[in-house]
Amino acid sequence: MRSAAIYSPRNLHFTPYTLHIVLHLSRKRRCINIKIRLLSLLLIPGLLLSSCARPGPDKPSADTRLVVDQAGREVEITYPVERIVSGYYISSSACIALGLAGRMVGIEARAAARPIYALAAPELLQLPDVGTAKEFSLETCLALEPDLVLLPVHLRDKAEIMEELGVPVVLVNPESFDGLLGMISLIGEAAGITERAERMLGYYGDLRAAVGGLTDGLAERPVVYMGGVASYLTTAPGDMYQSSLIALAGGDNAAKNITGSGWTQISYEQLLVMDPDVIVIPAEAGYDCEDIFADARLISLAAVRDGRVYRMPGEFEAWDSPVPSAMLGVLWMLSLLHGDLFSIAELRDAASAFYGEFYGILIDADLIGK
Repeated sequence: MRSAAIYSPRNLHFTPYTLHIVLHLSRKRRCINIKIRLLSLLLIPGLLLSSCARPGPDKPSADTRLVVDQAGREVEITYPVERIVSGYYISSSACIALGLAGRMVGIEARAAARPIYALAAPELLQLPDVGTAKEFSLETCLALEPDLVLLPVHLRDKAEIMEELGVPVVLVNPESFDGLLGMISLIGEAAGITERAERMLGYYGDLRAAVGGLTDGLAERPVVYMGGVASYLTTAPGDMYQSSLIALAGGDNAAKNITGSGWTQISYEQLLVMDPDVIVIPAEAGYDCEDIFADARLISLAAVRDGRVYRMPGEFEAWDSPVPSAMLGVLWMLSLLHGDLFSIAELRDAASAFYGEFYGILIDADLIGK
């Protein structure tokens, strides 16, 4: 197993003494039972895989069949799939978690800006890049002779061109938690590794149920404003993945009634009317908490008055994005909004266990904070 940073074995062990402390400190019987379930899912190494070493892909079957992608398109794929190009960082991260890094022959531009690649699959940084979603290179992609290409749904026109040339392209759309699960299932099916994808989906399903058990029926749900990457006057409307993240963690998206599928511009007046309890800044934002506190036009906001402006962790991945580690973003938000139900210490243990299980790396969980 690779070592991503300083590692302490305590991050991966859930001892009877730890269980005793958790039980002793929990205030409600309901929370105790759910917390035991949640921690058992997160902290027991080897729950899903037999070791922390990065597993190889399941052996694909040799045949040809149709899959339906997240744009509703039927795509004919011939197995085995041995050469994969991913033009989207979210599908690239999913490929690493699914044990497909060794089959990848091309990747999106700016891969070096994604810490998880260097930590879990540094060989990907040496691959040819096929450009960005805005400037995708058909020529480079075709030259790599892929058996399968993974692209976001808004590159449908590029997908249709490549399919006319006999290259199967699967479009993904993880812009909700259910969409993320659908993407993982789809990539597993398209690459012929359904068994591993199903194991990952089972993990997510159990964890989601455990978190829901903590947050369902909460009397208070803090209003959370998620700032955009480019500016805190852009935000995540109700149809963006980030809105799902907030809701799963027991919060209420301040912009849930705004329409749009991407970061949406708002005015100071709109933000003042929202008056969120908490402001969250994405990990990859070009501004910081101090910029919001220093903006005189925002001093009347409850979040600013109470000092409740936070930046999401980004040491490993941007947890506000629908990457495979997205549930860690939910847990981070849960610890932020409802620390009595789930603590930052428990989050650090969960992150250590997750990256050990799915990415085969050891992380310095102490880097994770609020």
